[in-house]
Amino acid sequence: MLDVYKIREDFPILKRQVNGKPLVYFDNAATSQTPQAVIDTIVDYYSNYNANIHRGVHTLSQEATDAYEVARQKIQRHFNAAKAHEIILTSGTTHSINIVATGFSSLLDKGDEIIVSALEHHSNIVPWQMLCERTGAQLKVIPMNEEGELIMTEYDKLISDKTKLVFVNHISNALGTINPIEEIITKAHSVGAAVLIDGAQSCPHIKPDVQALDVDFYVASAHKLCGPTGVGLLYGKEEWLNKLPPYQGGGEMIETVTFEKTTYAGLPHKFEAGTPNICGGIAFGAALDYMNSIGFDNIAQYEKELLEYGTSKLLEIEGLRIYGTSKNKTSVISFNIEGIHPYDIGTIVDKLGVAVRTGHHCAQPIMDYYKIPGTVRASFSFYNTKEEIDVLVEAVRKAKTMLN
Repeated sequence: MLDVYKIREDFPILKRQVNGKPLVYFDNAATSQTPQAVIDTIVDYYSNYNANIHRGVHTLSQEATDAYEVARQKIQRHFNAAKAHEIILTSGTTHSINIVATGFSSLLDKGDEIIVSALEHHSNIVPWQMLCERTGAQLKVIPMNEEGELIMTEYDKLISDKTKLVFVNHISNALGTINPIEEIITKAHSVGAAVLIDGAQSCPHIKPDVQALDVDFYVASAHKLCGPTGVGLLYGKEEWLNKLPPYQGGGEMIETVTFEKTTYAGLPHKFEAGTPNICGGIAFGAALDYMNSIGFDNIAQYEKELLEYGTSKLLEIEGLRIYGTSKNKTSVISFNIEGIHPYDIGTIVDKLGVAVRTGHHCAQPIMDYYKIPGTVRASFSFYNTKEEIDVLVEAVRKAKTMLN
């Protein structure tokens, strides 16, 4: 079992006040907070060995290159990729998805089909719509039910020999639903389709094993994993990454350049044009070290307690409805109070020191399904406490009283 009060000492921001109240941070699905160990890694990089990587013979460049590639190896081990060069460091999940979507422009034909789910973030919808516009492929959608779960019998009807790609998030950012990705991957592979799993929301709660999943592509962002913003990963099976053309042209992604012809570098550099977020990559490795020191089994068990406690306490408020009631979900509670706009609730609870997210959470089709403008979303992390949930519940009660 983890010691949450000891863990909280690792996060400087949790000591601050907002509007004269102790900060209660429940916007972890948007971005997690950063522990001192990761902050120290960032300061150390800029203080002691800031230099461009892969191109210099001088000491600072070699030190920065070594630290960056060690971080790549940490990411490889964490996700259990077979090879380090199957880990492409990107600016985040959205960038990773767009690399794959753009690459498949040369691999799809008119009449091919690609499948997404009704639970997707906009970043796992829009790139595929753009891909369909470029290629003439058709976009199919796995529908959802009232509990916020995918209707897998409909997936069975959608998938066919025309299916070339399937893209599904591991966990819904808006509802917390954990999708049955193992089943989705197996059925896609049975018709020869490739699968990309959006792991942005799952990686803070689950330690994915990409080889055990047999997934073709897996994407995530460091800032959901106690790391910095502006860095993420694209895992791809070597065979698929070799099939995709480069996403960007420039330095680092080349082998040779003449005015007559350019040849491209091998993996992973083929997809890493230009100077990367060097410090971010190194700090990403440090963040994984930190979270593994806490232990993902411990994190999952504790966050399950927070989810159960928060659900029961919030449901005591008359007129409150929770959206996303799957039995298989993570520590996200999306809710509304009858007759009150979610933005108004979010504004008032912020005055009481509680940070929640309001709106459609870049998942507008989900809100359209429920015929609502959005929700209030409280998302819990392993450094949150039940006492903080009590503060949230009391703040929501006050907001309800003021707004009625």
